[in-house]
Amino acid sequence: MDKRLLIPVLIGIAVVAVVVVFIVTGTRGAHLALEWRLVKPRVAALEENSTAVVTDFRIANTSDVRFVVGDVTATLTLANGDTVDGQVIARADVQQLLQFNRFLGNQYNPVLTIRDQIRPREMFDRMVAVRFEVPLAAVQKARKMTLTLHEVDGLESSTDVVLQ
Repeated sequence: MDKRLLIPVLIGIAVVAVVVVFIVTGTRGAHLALEWRLVKPRVAALEENSTAVVTDFRIANTSDVRFVVGDVTATLTLANGDTVDGQVIARADVQQLLQFNRFLGNQYNPVLTIRDQIRPREMFDRMVAVRFEVPLAAVQKARKMTLTLHEVDGLESSTDVVLQ
């Protein structure tokens, strides 16, 4: 290869490498990501074929993008592999649920609600209460409960809650 051609090629490779490094490091925090830390869930029968699951958790937003909760869903995976959708209990009803079902314990954190915001690099503690139309024994034998937060712009963040 000619020496006159080698210098411009090396300069071009260096410029491309600098641009790639700039793009990768400049967009590092732009990808929305939540980290979950769960506290052991509390499970109790409400009626013969109805069970409540109350779980407290800490969420950390590790990105530079705000996460606004648009919806919360919960799905129970039973021991046989079937799934059951749960009904998330509204904030207004959680206090009554805990008051009439003392075996579920106290409310330690605010209830997660639609429009709650997790600001960039923020961490917060919340709780969710879910009702499943399944007997307590089936919930206690279940493989897991999947808790999913849907962001208002369509993104999702999920975690699995072990119920045993």
